[in-house]
Amino acid sequence: MATKNRQLLQTEMLGRDVSFEYSEHWIGYAMVFMRVTMGWVLLQGGLTKLVTYLNADASDNWTASGFLMHAIPEGNPLMGLWGAFAGSPIIDMLVMWGLTLTGFGLIIGAAVRWNAFWGAVMMLFFWLASLTGGLLQGLPVAHGWVVDDHLIYAILLFGLGAMGAGRILGVDAYLEKMDFVERIPALRYLLG
Repeated sequence: MATKNRQLLQTEMLGRDVSFEYSEHWIGYAMVFMRVTMGWVLLQGGLTKLVTYLNADASDNWTASGFLMHAIPEGNPLMGLWGAFAGSPIIDMLVMWGLTLTGFGLIIGAAVRWNAFWGAVMMLFFWLASLTGGLLQGLPVAHGWVVDDHLIYAILLFGLGAMGAGRILGVDAYLEKMDFVERIPALRYLLG
């Protein structure tokens, strides 16, 4: 019973049949706004680190070491891991360039599934770094229990990838029509 601009989605979730109506018109806008907004958050975080890192005054260069050595909450169950990462130029590059390129890719809608996956991985690492205790303490984070902004971002990124948000006013809509993508269908798992 679909009306103009309204569709019925029928699927199975957790062993149950689920169906609901949605508006194609508004879901398109929502996907673009979520993709661009999340992309901006990541791009801004990456660019601020990159610009500071490239600053001519070496004493002010950004590095992940400051956070990893001094901002990890007391009682974090992975304190040893974060300490091992501190001072690694590879970690610095992964954070700066990962945030920057993932954000840019989301904004323009290019390789959205690839970018959403790696963005979610980064957010899960940042979430793990914000833990103030382990499973037996109820996974507390700095501002609550279990859920913080990093976990919300990871879930949003998962949704953007699952929906193929790059196909809506994004570069992926064009890339998926190219001959090389049609010849290598596995590339569709990175696009969308």
